[in-house]
Amino acid sequence: MKSKRIKIAIQKKGRLNKPSNEFLASLGLNFPADDKKLTLACKNAPINLVKVRDDDIPKYVGGGAVDFGIVGLDVVEESQEKVTVVKRLGFAKCKMVIAIPRISKLKTISALEGKKIATSYPNILRAFLKKNKIRSTIVVVQGSVELAPYLKTADAVCDITQTGKTLREFDLIPIRTILRSEAILIGNPIKKGVKYNFTQKIS
Repeated sequence: MKSKRIKIAIQKKGRLNKPSNEFLASLGLNFPADDKKLTLACKNAPINLVKVRDDDIPKYVGGGAVDFGIVGLDVVEESQEKVTVVKRLGFAKCKMVIAIPRISKLKTISALEGKKIATSYPNILRAFLKKNKIRSTIVVVQGSVELAPYLKTADAVCDITQTGKTLREFDLIPIRTILRSEAILIGNPIKKGVKYNFTQKIS
């Protein structure tokens, strides 16, 4: 009987695509070099690679459509999907911060009570505000979150940053880090029979 091929989802394009491929290659997994194909069959292991949007990876893993996925911890936390963290991968490190305009008088988290905070991560922000008993209005923005204070649509922002360059460009300063993120390997907690050793390199 032919064994079932394991499916691993990675980001189709973006900052996690290249390091995800490099991580798999470091395990000795040999996939064809084809940027146009969305699915690739490994040449030396029973594994298929599936390339999708990063936001969809937790959903596909949690729903059992794929067995494993490589995605940012921030994306998993925001998705609220039930998945298992198999391994922290140590690349694509970044942090989620709450930032305010440099000229703002709101220097502390508690000062955001009753204020507006723009973000693309409403679930993570909502959980943080609830934990800290702060009642703020969450303004959901898809795109350039940092523009919100400039456009007077929010008093602060909650966003991912790696170097802080974009925050500085909009004259924003972080006042609290609420999540430290990196790329992680996730699996479906229900499909316990599906296993693969992601620490041992194929010789």
